[in-house]
Amino acid sequence: MEVLNNYQRKKLDETNDEEFYSDPKFVYHLDANFRQYLSDLYESEICNDSIVLDLMSSWDSYLPKGKNYKKVIGHGLNKQELKKNKIFDSYWIQNFNLNQEIPLDQESVDYCLMVAAWQYLQYPEKITKEISRILSCQGKFIIAFSNRAFWHKAPNIWTESTEEERVQYVRKVLILNGFHEPKIIKKFNEPSLNLFNFLNKDPFYCLIATKK
Repeated sequence: MEVLNNYQRKKLDETNDEEFYSDPKFVYHLDANFRQYLSDLYESEICNDSIVLDLMSSWDSYLPKGKNYKKVIGHGLNKQELKKNKIFDSYWIQNFNLNQEIPLDQESVDYCLMVAAWQYLQYPEKITKEISRILSCQGKFIIAFSNRAFWHKAPNIWTESTEEERVQYVRKVLILNGFHEPKIIKKFNEPSLNLFNFLNKDPFYCLIATKK
C-alpha cells in the first residue's frame, strides 16, 4: 500500500544515483558507538546458520565475526565497495529507485538488513513488499539509521521530517506492506566531557519487523 505522494518522493538531486555512487567511499558514515550498537544487536537477533541479505550495503556490514552464516548476500551501487566486503558470498548491483524488483526467490532469506539507507528510497512501499516476499516464514527486516544523510539524495519525506517523524514513517510503511508492528529501538549518547569526542554522538534508531 502506498504511503508517499509524488512530492514526498522527490529529491533535490534527481540525477541517476549510480553517478553519485560511481566513486567508492571507503569511509565510515556512522560513528563508533552506532556501529557497536548495531553489531551487538545483530549478535542477539541473528541466529547461526542463517541466510542474510544486506541491502544498499558498502564495504562493511557490521556483522559480528563470531557467528556462522549459511550465506551472506550483498547489494549496493558500487562494485569496488561490495568487492571489498569480505563477508559477502555473493553480491549484485541495482538501483532501487529505478527498479524495485529484488532478484531472489520467494522465502529465500532469513534476515534482511538495511543500514543508513532507507533515507534514500523513493519507492519504499514496493521495496518493502519485495522484502516481505523474499523473507522466510518469521523472517526479520532490520532497519537502522541515524540523523546523517547525503541530503541532496534523500527524498523530501526524509529531509522535511523530524527524527521521530522518520521513525513513524518507516513504521507505517512496514505495517502497510507485509510486516507486523515493529520493535523500535532508540539510543542517545550522553554529551561527552572530552572535547575531542564531541563528534562521536550519532543517535541510533532501529526498527525490527517480522513478516506477516
